[in-house]
Amino acid sequence: MNSLRPFALLRLCVLIGGLLMPRVFAVDTPNILFIFMDDYGWKDTGFMGSDFYETPHLDKLASEGMVFTNAYSAAANCAPARACLLSGQYTPRHEIFNVGTSARGPANQRKLLHIPGTSTLDPSIVTWAESIRKAGYKTATMGKWHLSDDPLPYGFDVNIGGTHSGGPPKGYFPPHGKVPGLEEAPEGEYVTDRLTDEAITFITENKDDSWLLYLTHFSVHTPIQGKPELVAKYKNKTPGKLHDHAVMAAMIQSVDESAGRLAAALDKLGLTGNTAVVFYSDNGGYGPATDMDPLKGYKGTYYEGGIRVPFFVKWPGVVEPGATCDVPIIGVDVYPTFCEMTGAGMPAGQPADGVSLTSLFKGGDSLAREAIFWHFPAYLQSYGGDFNREQRDPYFRTRPCSVIRVGEYKLHEYFEDGALELYDLNEDIGEKNNLAGAMPEKVKELHAKLVEWRQEIGAPVPTKPNPEYNPDAAPAGKKKKEKANERKGAE
Repeated sequence: MNSLRPFALLRLCVLIGGLLMPRVFAVDTPNILFIFMDDYGWKDTGFMGSDFYETPHLDKLASEGMVFTNAYSAAANCAPARACLLSGQYTPRHEIFNVGTSARGPANQRKLLHIPGTSTLDPSIVTWAESIRKAGYKTATMGKWHLSDDPLPYGFDVNIGGTHSGGPPKGYFPPHGKVPGLEEAPEGEYVTDRLTDEAITFITENKDDSWLLYLTHFSVHTPIQGKPELVAKYKNKTPGKLHDHAVMAAMIQSVDESAGRLAAALDKLGLTGNTAVVFYSDNGGYGPATDMDPLKGYKGTYYEGGIRVPFFVKWPGVVEPGATCDVPIIGVDVYPTFCEMTGAGMPAGQPADGVSLTSLFKGGDSLAREAIFWHFPAYLQSYGGDFNREQRDPYFRTRPCSVIRVGEYKLHEYFEDGALELYDLNEDIGEKNNLAGAMPEKVKELHAKLVEWRQEIGAPVPTKPNPEYNPDAAPAGKKKKEKANERKGAE
């Protein structure tokens, strides 16, 4: 027995030493804090150039990682963008083309019958959450879901706030109704703060495990509601030349404060060194309240302002702080990226349209693909009132179309009239100068690639005439529909 005492003492010393030494992590399989915004425009942060909104915490996180200047959503509005994100597939594969499946906008101004698609993500599609959970991660979604009644069957262990609703069901203040995890809320509680509380709780409870948190804020989706004290602050602030909306600014500050609290929690728990923070948005900003200048358009258009969005990644030990990347990336890339980061496998036999971005995170300057695509075989009505700037016509933010970007060139095709628009984004980021007439060979080249892609992926193109179409008539029920559109707002 005496001969065993030295070994027992040695084991005790090792145990004590292990408790006292700082925890060592493997940076090749980090935790992931994925902050996914709703209707957050390309210029809606300080690090992207806002002259009115205040985002010091997001600016700091961005400075500690890599900012992508050519990051795109895979769709110009909420539901299809999120379906592309979770599935890693372009819209023709999962067939969520719009918010809902009904026809949108004035019937007598729609030349074609739209492709309705579906409103629920097919549960047989394996999401990145499911793949990553199989790799041993704890997974949670908090906030907007929008793809089904319940996100739990899609690979999440925890759901706070996720339903089929496109926005906070009853606004940003309680009561929130029968929403998972938000049934009880103290008077005056702001839902952005509540989601942050729940996020910190999840991280704390799983600090000794690998985890992925999909913090999908309702902000800054309509209704445009901010904390009264912050709204008052911005009403007293000198407006910027680009931004000046006090309530939007208040909402954005609440999101920024959320990011700051999360960063502080990671520091306190000793998890900063092994947590990758990804910040992204589902589409361009809400046109009546923000501006993406010099980009043309806003949420719902397939001009740059509707699909180019802010994106940064902070990954300690892998991403060089203060880096920028100009390579075009798109929402379907998130799936293979997260799988590579976490060591999860891509599902066998399931089509995948994205490519992993980890080579860019590590300093690469290109990706192994030629083009990125968008496909929208439906209609999205204009915002209410007279708000119709930066879109092709007064009635719709977009009509049925497909879009391709190859290098610096971007080609739009509109199915109603066969119109083609070509832009050189290096020289004309605002898409003001349509080069289709001046560069017919480039148009022919890109259009051929776009048609080939549609054929390969099985993209449906609307061709049936709409019997209600009557362009000479005033839009039926225009005022009533405008008011409905104002209520639906950012959808």
